Parts: sequence; C-alpha cells; structure tokens
Amino acid sequence: MKTSAIDLFCGIGGLSYGLQKAGISVVAGVDLDESTRYAYEENVKADFILKDISEFNGYEIKKKYWRDESQVKILAGCAPCQPFSTHSNKVKHRGQTKRWRLISEFKRLVQESKPDIVTMENVPNLANQKIFKGFVTFLEQKGYFVSYSNVYCPDYGIPQKRRRLVLLASKYGEISLIPRTHSKEDYVTLREAIEHLPTVKAGEICKTDPLHKTTKLSDVNLKRMKASKPNGTWLDWSDELKLACHVKATGNTYKSVYGRMAWDEPSSTITTQFYNFGTGRFGHPKQNRALTIREAAILQTFPKSYKFYKNKKEVYIKQLGVHIGNAVPVELGVVIGKSIKLHIEGYYGRTKHTIHL
Repeated sequence: MKTSAIDLFCGIGGLSYGLQKAGISVVAGVDLDESTRYAYEENVKADFILKDISEFNGYEIKKKYWRDESQVKILAGCAPCQPFSTHSNKVKHRGQTKRWRLISEFKRLVQESKPDIVTMENVPNLANQKIFKGFVTFLEQKGYFVSYSNVYCPDYGIPQKRRRLVLLASKYGEISLIPRTHSKEDYVTLREAIEHLPTVKAGEICKTDPLHKTTKLSDVNLKRMKASKPNGTWLDWSDELKLACHVKATGNTYKSVYGRMAWDEPSSTITTQFYNFGTGRFGHPKQNRALTIREAAILQTFPKSYKFYKNKKEVYIKQLGVHIGNAVPVELGVVIGKSIKLHIEGYYGRTKHTIHL
C-alpha cells in the first residue's frame, strides 16, 4: 500500500511530520511563508512549494505527485484559523476576507485533484459556520464518507488544553478518528512535559539550548508576575498593579491574561503570543517569566531533534512564536495519520477495484 499526501498551509511541518510518524508518506507541502521553508524541508524531507493557495491547482498535484494510480492520494491541511476564531465572531463581514475564502480554495483543490482521502484541522468554531457546512455537503455529493469531531488534545496525550476540529473524508468508506488514548486521570501535565528543563530568567538564554529563551519583563510586569498564582487571575494583585481595563466590566472577560499556568494539569493552549506574559495564561508556574520557545515547542509535541533554524542568529522569538503557535501539534498529526492508515488497511484491499478514483 502506497500513500502520497499533500499538506496545504503546511507551515513548519507539524501535521506533515506527524503523518509521517504514523506511516503516511508526505510528498509535498504548500505555504506562502518563505520563512517556514527551512524547517519544513529539513525535518519533513519533502518538497516545499512556495505559493499562495489561490495560485495553486490540483492539476499540478496530479501531474507531478499523483501519476501512480496505485497510490492512496491524501489531501490534508489546516487553513489559518484567525477568521474562524471566537474573537473573529465579533468582526463584521469576515466572510468577505481573503482568509475566510481559504476553505473555498481547499474545496476547489479537492475538485481538481480528486484525492481518495481528505483531512482538515481547524478551530472548533468553524463547525458552526455556513462555509464549513457547505464544504461537508460538497464532499458528500462527491461520494466521500465524512466525519468530523472536536478533539480535546489531552485525550490523546498532548500536554495542552487545545481543542481542534478534525475532519476526515474518504471515498473508500466510513472513516473516523481512533479512540482517545488518555482520560482525565492520566493526562500529560505541564510538569511532566517541561519541569526537567534548566531554570532561566526572563530575557535570558539557556547556555545549552538557544531555543530555551523568552522575553524580558518590565519592572511592573515582574511585580505582577510575582503577585500571580498558578491558575489565578489579576484579581490576586494589589490595586496599584491592575490595569485600567481591569476595573471595567469588560475586564472580567479576560481574567486569564497575565496568568500563571499550573504544574499538575495540561498547559493553556499555545498561541503565537505564548512568550508574552500579557496575552494569556503563559506565566511559568514557578519561575518569574513567560514560556520559552523550547517549552512551547515541547507543548506542541515537537521532538527535541526538530530543526527550527539554520543558525543561532536566526532565533527570533517573534517569528518562531508564529511558526510554533500556528503549527498543528505533531502528536495530533500522528493521531490523524494513524486514523487514516487504519482506515486504509480496513478498506483498501477489498474496495480499490470498485472505487471511482
């Protein structure tokens, strides 16, 4: 059984790397961010296609990568999720934005390339949107069996409270995610994931690991950090440390900002701003600083061996924050890959001669 997967919106390769770990052959990734090329090519060892997805077409895929009819052809991807986030629900006319239309581009590529299996990963809120429901209907009309579910990452051993929508569609038959591997009693905790790392202060760089670094804290933010408790809020602070927005009624909505994480539970969801103490619950449980790049990479389940940069001069916190925060956790990619592989093994042998490819 041969597989040939194309990863749309591939970034630095979290999904691709996970699919490969599960035994799925990934032949190419597509992204318009040149800065992700090094990590993708170095770790995934597949072609990196630098293109805006709207300028890419399925005929290119079939001509270069899917000429072998014996292959199981897989189209995968995670469109940038900002248009579908809870925050974006407050933005009018978001359906008219370019990023919102990326789902339509994904649909077009399915139409043109005719993959055997399709998988999409995104934020849970996408499931409530008309554009997603239309995508599901389109797949069903094209003969795909479709399933989708909101995945709580700790249920699969990923040490962060990330929730993601995962869609699987196949022309072979019914397809779904493998059963969860963990329960609340044995979730992988923040302590298990990162407590072993060397101590570093805010603004310092670990001598043995260039990625184990984070941003400096201003004097007032250092005081706020020291006044913060694991899983606490800014309500724990003295009045002189609180911001003007905190005393407003709307401030009660954002109690997790400037928060510390707790050791004995999974971490907060890693975003592109994980290194910034003021953008979420990203304070270290014990040390007076926000998360380091290395810690975020671990919480996104990238292995220690993953190569994020060519030389130390390229370790830019802001850029790597975007790369790591936007990535599909590697182990979620493994779960998706195992689900696809198990499905293929169950259906391919007895249906490959009757499926209309």
